Formats: sequence, structure tokens, C-alpha cells
Amino acid sequence: MRLSFPPDALQVVTPSAGQSIVGIWTSPPRFDNQKGEIILQGGIPQGINVSKGLVSTITFRVRKTGNVTLRFQSDSRVLLHDGLGTDDLNHAQNGVYQFVLPPPAGPGVASETHPDQSLWYANPNLLLRWSNVVGALGFSYVLNEKPIFNPDNTVNSSENSVAYNNLLSNTYYFHIKALGEGQVWGGTTHFAVNVDTRPPAAFPIDVRPGAKTTSKTVFLHFATTDKHSGLDRYEYSVIPLTPSIAKSAEAYQTFFIETTPPEIVDLEKGKYDVIVRAYDKSGNFEESVRRVRIVSPLVLFLTSKWTISTIIILIIILGFISPKALRWYRKLEERHGRELPNKVKSQIEELKNYRKKYGKISVIFGLIFTGFLFGFQSVSAQEAINITPPFISTISKNISNEDIFYVGGKTDNNNIDVIIYLQNLRTGETHSFITQSDNKGDWFYRHPSFLSTGEYLIWTQSSLGELMSPPSPQAKINVTRTAIQFGSNRISFETLYLVLVIVLLLALFALSFWLSVIFRKGKKKHLALMREVKEAEEAVRRGFAVLKRDIEAELSVIHKAKLNKSLSSEEKQKEDQLLRDLAEMERYIGKEVWDIEKYT
Repeated sequence: MRLSFPPDALQVVTPSAGQSIVGIWTSPPRFDNQKGEIILQGGIPQGINVSKGLVSTITFRVRKTGNVTLRFQSDSRVLLHDGLGTDDLNHAQNGVYQFVLPPPAGPGVASETHPDQSLWYANPNLLLRWSNVVGALGFSYVLNEKPIFNPDNTVNSSENSVAYNNLLSNTYYFHIKALGEGQVWGGTTHFAVNVDTRPPAAFPIDVRPGAKTTSKTVFLHFATTDKHSGLDRYEYSVIPLTPSIAKSAEAYQTFFIETTPPEIVDLEKGKYDVIVRAYDKSGNFEESVRRVRIVSPLVLFLTSKWTISTIIILIIILGFISPKALRWYRKLEERHGRELPNKVKSQIEELKNYRKKYGKISVIFGLIFTGFLFGFQSVSAQEAINITPPFISTISKNISNEDIFYVGGKTDNNNIDVIIYLQNLRTGETHSFITQSDNKGDWFYRHPSFLSTGEYLIWTQSSLGELMSPPSPQAKINVTRTAIQFGSNRISFETLYLVLVIVLLLALFALSFWLSVIFRKGKKKHLALMREVKEAEEAVRRGFAVLKRDIEAELSVIHKAKLNKSLSSEEKQKEDQLLRDLAEMERYIGKEVWDIEKYT
């Protein structure tokens, strides 16, 4: 069985199994004060039937006041001795305990800075006061992290107040007792102080379906934790950065409103900053900002990395094959309309000579050589009384000269004027703007026009009638150039990028269409060429057949003569010459047809 406890609130002093209804412990009771876990493993061999029984005695030391829960972990089991091993732990309930300090036994203690002992405060400076005790000669006190503690018997002060500065985030306990008449120490009073000066942990904002999307409905997912006081709430705001949307900003809240993640936001096409604040229970907050762009499907497609990558790959491929295709076309163009190569011409002349020798041969021979050009084009991407300076919490630190500048924060005074100063570090020119905080102390300002590029300093002051607060700490913002300006007209680099991508796509489509047309024409001419080559081949074969027939006729005459009489040496030489010529023509003319096909 595993029993869990919060290790920051409780610590096990010792577990004891000296008195227990458990007959056999498979392992002694164990505990882990870092994990907050107690492990009990054992059994009762013959079982037991009682209304209640002592399993183990566990002594805790309380580390802080408040509510604490002791719970059985999900893998814990208590099995009945019923022959079935039925788990009976599901009938048990978790224990919830409230630990409070004992009532004051000494001077009554109060704090102006941290009045409520159950609440958390972000103020690290503590002021404590206590009531006078009649006849008190002095007081002994101490501030530590132990809920119950008895100060030593040394007088620390005879005053009735003490201050502690720059306390770290933690829960502290102030213990005080008074020295009375007769040098007798009175009882001790304990006072709890909760200090949390650290904000919640930093966190990202997950935008779905994406930070750049065509969907006008986006889901904001976010979550974080707080180590000391714990999370209290989330607040969010949507700041439009596109001028056309900023003019109708009433459609979007610029002050923060409370939310629970996930938050669903409906937006129009444009650019926004989504700001989410996570507050802890002492009022500290952590802020996270995410830029969101709502674009059209075409813009999303054209600005996709896959689209750009595909265009570049196609350009590289076409650029690689273009020179080779061009050289191939030029060679074909040089041959177009010219005579046959000398080797082929000489072979045809040999055919003519044989025709003169053996008879008339009708050879129809014509060759048309053609080709196509495979071309390519590419496109090569200061403190006034009771008035404190405003606190700047939200600021568009890094924006472009086509984004709307905004700044916001909090004031200690509600419904007070906030003066914002903006100084251009390059020109030294300083402008001031006035806005007002609301009834919660929140204030926000959005500039109506674009800022020129460069670095700026920004600081604020609170104003209440003729009273002015000191200036707030300065912050620096940087405005980068992402637009080209012609008078009052602006062309953003994003627009130029889109234009370039569109031009590349048009060039690619035009090139592809042109190549397909050239390919079809070239294929048509190539088929015509092959058809005429086949006709020429058939003509040569027919000429060969006629010539072979004539030679075979001559040989037939010679063979008949051989039957009647022996051949003369002249006739024998003629027969041998005819046989050699016949064999030579079969080999020679076959090679000629092969050379013609290779040439085409």
C-alpha cells in the first residue's frame, strides 16, 4: 500500500510498526520525504475480523499551515481474506487535514504589509507590529520557516515593531514572547507570512491550426505552473497590427479579459499579437506573446516552404538539361536539308555501279532529317507623493515599419492619466501620448500610424492633476524595415516576395507549356522522318532483291552451260566473280541500311 503526502507541507519523522495488527511485514515500513510517499507491505496469515485496527503509527512534522490531503495511490491494494482476494481499498477515502497555528499565547501580532496569514503577497518587505504587554521588559522573537518554534530567552528588542527586507519567496513564521516582571518569560505567539515574488513559469502559446493559417477561428492552448502560491487565473488580449483592422479595434479587446484554456478566437484576415498572462495567487504574472497571421489560401500556398522548394528544384533540373538539349538541337539543325554523309553517299554509289554491271535497278531513296530545340528560361529570391510610475508589462519590442506599435501595463492608482514618451535614438525626436488606466489599474495605448525604422526609447509617467509620478524605467524597442515606402504608399517585403513567387510560377508554367508544344512538334517530325527512313529502307531492299535476281539469273545460265560442257576459264572466273559480288552485296547493303538507321 502506498500513501502519498505533500512533501512541502509534511515530513515524516518516523514510521512505526512496533504495534500493529499486521502479523508479517514483507518489508519494514518505508518513507521518502522527497517524493512524499509511505510504503507499507505486509499481511495477516489467518485474517482478522475487527471493527478497527492499528496498522502503523506515523509521526509527521508540519512544515506549513493550510489544507493538506493524504491519499492512497492508484496502485495500492488491501485484499480481503475471503478466498477471492477482493480489493477493499476502494471503500476508503482520502484524508483532508487543516493545519492552523495555535492561538496567541504571547503578544498580539499584526502586519501592515502582510495582514492575512492565509494569503500570499508579492511584497518582499515585511513589517510586523505587536501589542504592548503590561510590565514587559523586552521581547524575544525570530523569523524562520518552522510553524512551531520557541525563541531563546534573549531579549532582542524592547520596541513593538520589526521590519524584514528582501525576503525570498517562501512561507515564514514569526515567533515572539515577552519577558515579564520577575524575569519570567510568557507564552509564544506564532504568526504566518506568505511571500511570493516570483511569477509563474514561462510558457508558450500553441496556436491551432497554426500561427499562419487560412482559418478565421483559431484555438489558443497554453498552460504553466507556479512553485509557491500557485496559479490563480489566465487573462488574454488580442492586439491587431494590421492598420485596416486597428481602425475598427472595437471588434477586438485590447484590455485583458479572464480566460480558461483553450481559448477560441475569431479573427479577420490580417496580423495580430495574441498576449496571454498567467497570474499566481500573490498577483505576479508571466506574459507570453504569439504572432498570428490570417491569410488567404493562395497566400498560404505561395509562401509555403514546399512550394518554394519545388520551384527551385524544377529550375535546377531544367537548368541542368537545357545546355545538353540545346547542343543536340543545333547538331540536328546543321544536318537539316543537307546531303547525306559521305560514307552513306559512297555506299549508294557502289549500288549504282553494281546496277550498271548487272542491270537496271529502280531505287527510290529520300531522307528528311529534322529535330527540335529544347530551350530553357529561368528566373534566378523620476517619486511624487502617493503616485508611483506606471509599470510597463506589454510592449511590441520588435516590430516592423508595417506593424502597429502598442504598449500597456498597470498602475497602482485607478483611472489615472498615463503619459507615454517615445524617443527616436537616431534623430533625438521625442513624442508623448496620453491614455488612461481603467478601474483595475490596467492601461493600454496603440499608436495610430506606423513608426519609421530605427531604435526607440520608451518610458511612462502617471499624472493626477498637477501631481506627476517619477518616470518609469526605460525600455528599448527596435523597428525593422520590412516595407518600401513611396510617399504615403507602402509595399511590404512580404508583398514583393509574393509577387516574385507569382512571377516564377508564371514563368515555370509558360516554360512548361512551350516545351510541351515543342515536344509535340518534334515528335511529329520525328515520326515523319522515321516513316521516310523506312520507305528508303524498303527501296534499298527492293533494289537489292532485283539485283540479286539478276545475279542469280546469270548464275543460272552458267550452271546450264556446265551441264552441256565444261566451262572455260573465262566463264569460271565470271561465276566466281558473281558469287563474290552476291556475298559482298548482301553484307555491304545490310551495313548500309544499319548506317542509315543509326544516322537517323
